[in-house]
Amino acid sequence: MSAEAPLLDVKSLAAGYGGVDVLHDVSLSVAAGEFVCVIGANTAGKSTLLRTISGLVACRGSIRFERHELVGRPAHAIPGLGIAHVPEGRHVFPEMSVEENVMLGAFARRQASDLPNRRERVLTLFPRLRERLAQAAGTLSGGEQQMVAIGRALMLQPRLLLLDEPSHGLAPKIVDELHETFLAVSRTGTAILLVEQNTTLALSVARRGYVLEKGRVVLSGTSAELSGNDAVRSAYLGL
Repeated sequence: MSAEAPLLDVKSLAAGYGGVDVLHDVSLSVAAGEFVCVIGANTAGKSTLLRTISGLVACRGSIRFERHELVGRPAHAIPGLGIAHVPEGRHVFPEMSVEENVMLGAFARRQASDLPNRRERVLTLFPRLRERLAQAAGTLSGGEQQMVAIGRALMLQPRLLLLDEPSHGLAPKIVDELHETFLAVSRTGTAILLVEQNTTLALSVARRGYVLEKGRVVLSGTSAELSGNDAVRSAYLGL
């Protein structure tokens, strides 16, 4: 990784719900333009990690994004800094059209002069959405709704894209399409922090990864290193 300061730098992070910590002393980093994954079991705290970065969960420790300390900032102030979060569950506004859903992603920068270009970039990444712009988002398939949710996030033109279990519940063909799209987004210089239970898939697209167990980082390394680690192969790759 570059010797420059990372784009995202998480140090000694503790966070949880109702006074009970889910994350314990978590530290990780993402460089500008880097594709990083976090893998682990269902109860590892992966989604809590992304929710904490987005300001949705109170925490202790430090989360620095460029020159900004995020701890203590309200959640509504985070997107304007250049962080877009696609939560698990394909959240769309079902009665609104695909186009209306996508354009909502530009709300934090709605005065930007390049909105038509951003819209075109999203529709180029997801040509299926171009065919369904006037359709109610709630009538789309699960995979198409996930495309809407990701496209909406990309309308922010983020420096960092947080993806929470984007492949969950989707057909393998759609999953492959989405991860090819993530690689395309990464090649444009957008940093990605991907939380994914599909370990094989995550390590095939990310450059580096962290293994989270019971709220603690227990391993980190390049994707090749993690793929070759006996503990990872046994616990997460079924080998």
